[in-house]
Amino acid sequence: MAHFAKIENGVVTDVQVASEEMFNTDIHRFEGTWKQTSYNTRGGVHYGQDGEPDGGVALRGNYAGIGYTYDTNNDVFYLPQPYESWTLDETTWQWISPIAYPDDGNMYSWDENAYQADNTKGWVEV
Repeated sequence: MAHFAKIENGVVTDVQVASEEMFNTDIHRFEGTWKQTSYNTRGGVHYGQDGEPDGGVALRGNYAGIGYTYDTNNDVFYLPQPYESWTLDETTWQWISPIAYPDDGNMYSWDENAYQADNTKGWVEV
């Protein structure tokens, strides 16, 4: 069994567990465009059951979720853009903030308004 994402207009609308045989026999359930996705893939890296990279084949950039974008040119899935100022890293297919996350052990959330007012700020401690 594998995971498959249904794609409509470049957006994932459903994710199902199915076998290749099910696609061939249950044609009404699987109408439209479906692409295989792997819950072991994120950031362009395949991870093992221990959560560590295992050298396996990374499938389509990231595991697909409902609402994710499917990029047909690059054959990858990625999250919708979380903030206007963030850019898509086309190596990992993940969104990157314009300021690095603080590495002081505290928890932070992104404040787009703070960044737009002063592009040296953005992460706010929670």
